[in-house]
Amino acid sequence: MAKIIRKPAPRKAAAPKKKAKAAVAKPKAPAKKSLKAMKPWTPAEIREVFTRFRAANPEPRGELEHVNPFTLLVAVVLSAQATDAGVNKATRALFEIADTPQKMLDLGEERLRDYIKTIGLYRTKAKNVIALSAKLLRDFGGEVPRTRAEIESLPGAGRKTANVVLNMAFGEHTMAVDTHVFRVGNRTGLAPGKTPLDVELGLEKVIPAEFMLHAHHWLILHGRYTCLARKPRCEVCLINDLCRWPEKTV
Repeated sequence: MAKIIRKPAPRKAAAPKKKAKAAVAKPKAPAKKSLKAMKPWTPAEIREVFTRFRAANPEPRGELEHVNPFTLLVAVVLSAQATDAGVNKATRALFEIADTPQKMLDLGEERLRDYIKTIGLYRTKAKNVIALSAKLLRDFGGEVPRTRAEIESLPGAGRKTANVVLNMAFGEHTMAVDTHVFRVGNRTGLAPGKTPLDVELGLEKVIPAEFMLHAHHWLILHGRYTCLARKPRCEVCLINDLCRWPEKTV
C-alpha cells in the first residue's frame, strides 16, 4: 500500500509590524521660582516702596471704627474671622451705650449678643468681651494696658490684637500681620515666612523706622484693594516694577 505523504501547509506571512510612533516630548511648564531663590530686596528698593505708599496715602487709617482704646480693643477682638465693615455695622450702636469696660459689664453678655449677632462667632466673642472688660477693671484700673504681654493676657486677644492696639491707640511701631499683610509679605518677597510671626519679624527687620508707624496700614490696604488673593490687580499696583512675584501680570 502506497504511503500518503502530506505536504505541510504553507505558513502565512507575518503581518508587517507597525512602526511605533515617535514620542512627542511635551513642553515642560516653566518652574516657579521659590521666594527664597528670588533676588533679595535692597534697602533702597524697600525705601522706595514705602516712599510711594506714603506719597499716595500720607496718613492711612485703620478701617475699624472706635472712639477710644477700649472700643478699639473690642472692635479688633470682634473682627477675628469677620470683615471690618461687618464689625462697624454692629458696633456703631453698641459703642454709643458701652464705650468703657464698666458700661460693657453693665450691658451684660445677653444684651451684648443682640448687638453683635450679625458677626461670626458672636456668642464666643460676647463672652470674651465681657470677660476682658472684667479683667481690665480688676487688674488694670479700667484702662487698656500698654504692653503686648498684658494685652495678650486678655480673653480673646492675641498677638495681632495687641499689635493693632499698641500701634493705633498708643503710636507704637508694631507690625500687625493679618491675612492681607501675610499675603503681601510672601507674594512680593518683602518678608517671606511660613507663619505670621515670621512675616512680622521679617518686616520689622527690613522696613526703615521712619515708615513703621503706618507700615502695617499701608500693607493691609495694599493687600485688601490691590494685591488681592485671587486676582491681584498688578496693572494698577504702585510697586509692580519692584515686586518679586514671578506670576505678576505686568
